[in-house]
Amino acid sequence: MFAEDDLLPISALQHLLFCRRQCALIHIERVWTENVFTTKGAILHEKAHEQGYASRDGVRIARAVPLRSVELGLFGVADVVEFHPGKTGERAFPVEYKLGQPKPDACDTVQLCAQALCLEEMLGRGVASGALFYGRTRRRLAVAFNATLREKARAACADLHAFLREGRTPPAVYEARCRSCSLVDTCLPKACRGKISVRHYLAKAIEDA
Repeated sequence: MFAEDDLLPISALQHLLFCRRQCALIHIERVWTENVFTTKGAILHEKAHEQGYASRDGVRIARAVPLRSVELGLFGVADVVEFHPGKTGERAFPVEYKLGQPKPDACDTVQLCAQALCLEEMLGRGVASGALFYGRTRRRLAVAFNATLREKARAACADLHAFLREGRTPPAVYEARCRSCSLVDTCLPKACRGKISVRHYLAKAIEDA
């Protein structure tokens, strides 16, 4: 069990799985910058959070639902949680909104599964599945929270806590995905190469100017 002060944002899981250096810059060095992708993503999430509560065809729809798990040490907000009627009560079905399109890695599905695990702890009942809605395709990708995905999500949570406790920013490795990262001009993967922290690199650059 984690204390309230030790809870970490669910979004950090996606940062960790996408790029460990990005995760360190955001959550250790407290660096953040905006680009067209982060701005569009923020607008998409704002739209997802509109209207608060609604009902459609017997399904209750809750938006911007606060999440928390003291077992996993997480907190956050679910874009949408649908409550579908069932024989033994309502079934929670989380829906996470993403800007682009389905990714080849598991960073989005693990983040969604972590939301489901939080809901299970909060509601006291199982959450079997959910969906990722991608802005580019305008379609939902169904996600089943099977044993394999749950294990990945729990392992990622443990990894995140250990990674941030260590407090060390890993070296930069320049890849094609760096071009779409809002932190590329701060991370400096080509110039800095991760040998020193961004803050120290920038401080030295100012001294030398």
